[in-house]
Amino acid sequence: MKLTVIGCWGGYPKKNEASSGYLLEHNGYNLLIDCGSGVLSKLQNYLQPQQLDAVLLSHYHPDHNADIGVLYHARLIQGLLGTKPPTLPIYGHQLDEREFANLTYKKITKGVAFDPEKTLQVGPFTVSFLQTVHPVPCFAMRVEAAGKVLVYTADTSYKEEFIAFSKQADLLLCECNFYGNQSGKGAGHMNSFDAGNLAAAAEVQQLILTHLPHYGDTNQLVIEANQKYNGPTQLASEGLSIML
Repeated sequence: MKLTVIGCWGGYPKKNEASSGYLLEHNGYNLLIDCGSGVLSKLQNYLQPQQLDAVLLSHYHPDHNADIGVLYHARLIQGLLGTKPPTLPIYGHQLDEREFANLTYKKITKGVAFDPEKTLQVGPFTVSFLQTVHPVPCFAMRVEAAGKVLVYTADTSYKEEFIAFSKQADLLLCECNFYGNQSGKGAGHMNSFDAGNLAAAAEVQQLILTHLPHYGDTNQLVIEANQKYNGPTQLASEGLSIML
């Protein structure tokens, strides 16, 4: 299983970059997790939109789903220019019916509801879900393939249930929108100490901090997380690629 970070910024994309988007590849299958603002532009450095096999959305905030609309048109136009790609499944929850309905566009994309109480099979990936603590319904994901485990927290403040959910994951892709001296609880986000505490309690193999703030020295986030967790830790960045 290969992870490539397409975008990692919280709220909106940093100049010339993108908000949340993560490409998972395994056995020739291409799964995009979240598709925030700027993701479609940056994705094309690694993969063409018509090469995606599926998209999986954690929730419907624009920094996680804004580029779904332009993804429709990319696949539509590429179909008109050459080989028509198959209908793209976009997996999302149905707790917001209006947003879920928007995932279906003509025969270009098809919204597919996941049941957060059950595991979801997407190509070679087995995905389980945990509802997060966020102002809108949002789901963390535990993704498994070929005996490897990636946990993506999506957007959330800290909750104890994350420890069992993330237990001994090979990689924890953890949101970190606040510095250690700040509380993100009211906004539904974690700080660097939360991320480090979770990584340590869950005994994960490595930690990547993502959904990053636009201010301050983000390298400080790693220093602070490592006060709680002594394993390998780094910031997400566009193009960061990790093979599990």
